[in-house]
Amino acid sequence: MHNLECIDVDLKERSYKIYIGFDILKGISDILRDLGAGKKVVIITNPSVNKFYGEAVNSGLRGAGFDSHTVEVPDGEEFKTIREAERLYDELITLKVDRGSTIAALGGGVIGDLAGFIAATYMRGIPYIQIPTSLLAQVDSSVGGKTAVNHPEGKNMIGVFYQPRAVIIDTKTLRTLPREELLAGLAEVVKYGIIADADLFEYLERNIKAVLLLNHDALRYIIKTSCRIKGSVVELDEREAGYRAVLNFGHTIGHAIETLTQYRDFRHGEAISIGMVYAVRLSEEMGFCARDDSSRIENLLSNIGLPTQLPDLEPDDIIASIYLDKEVRNDKIRFVLTEGIGKVKIEEDISPDILRKILEKR
Repeated sequence: MHNLECIDVDLKERSYKIYIGFDILKGISDILRDLGAGKKVVIITNPSVNKFYGEAVNSGLRGAGFDSHTVEVPDGEEFKTIREAERLYDELITLKVDRGSTIAALGGGVIGDLAGFIAATYMRGIPYIQIPTSLLAQVDSSVGGKTAVNHPEGKNMIGVFYQPRAVIIDTKTLRTLPREELLAGLAEVVKYGIIADADLFEYLERNIKAVLLLNHDALRYIIKTSCRIKGSVVELDEREAGYRAVLNFGHTIGHAIETLTQYRDFRHGEAISIGMVYAVRLSEEMGFCARDDSSRIENLLSNIGLPTQLPDLEPDDIIASIYLDKEVRNDKIRFVLTEGIGKVKIEEDISPDILRKILEKR
């Protein structure tokens, strides 16, 4: 395939490439052949994505001699569950999927997380590739090997680290992405600017109109830069022993919002946008960043069209939900804070009182 850029994620024997290009879905068979994939491929997707891209992927695979099958999962975060995983196991058994088969996750973050979890646990692990079709999945959830399903008490509570064999990003898929989903994905791009790359943050401030108009060069730049940042963090700390937690900037409060609203009121990126605003306010309150940084972050998120204010939730309910989060260690709240745009620090013990003070400021 031409028109491809590649980013290497170096994880020794679990290393893989991220392929980024425009209109490349029909050439996925070339990548699978290079990986030495077996003949059977099961595409896990949802009805919306399947309608737009299922045929392109299927015809490309079958034309190259692969035995491809499609299994649909209903749209929505509420289907990222153990129950849905059990149904998918039944489908794989019916299709006689074995350890030589490959799962292809075709969709956004929900599909990627769920299909990756299935691949990690079916027969103790079979190969899978990520084909993310939402901006959020392209810049974040498809890279790094985090797979999971939700529990009623918390997001991604049941999961495993399991790396894909490849990530294939076709920026053309963003043309059919609902605008709200595009905006939600941009929240994660803003996050990368805050935690690691002031130039990326400034690029978004200057070029947000071009990004929102789906300018190909602008999209390629923000996706490539985000994937490089994510890949470099994962290389340093694959299983989140410490440093990888910087990727959770905005997620501590964001996950609590998602959980308390039962994943129905906010897209993931929308919740993370709010979480980042309150994380930077906490950073400012604790003296780690300047008011100017806080204002720039809130202004950029507002200019994108993302929410910046907490919904009508009680601060104590948010704090109680945070205590169930994976970021809590020994009953201590670990929080990612910013020291200015492009730099973050991890605080291991945030007082509930100072958190409550910030949450009460609406």
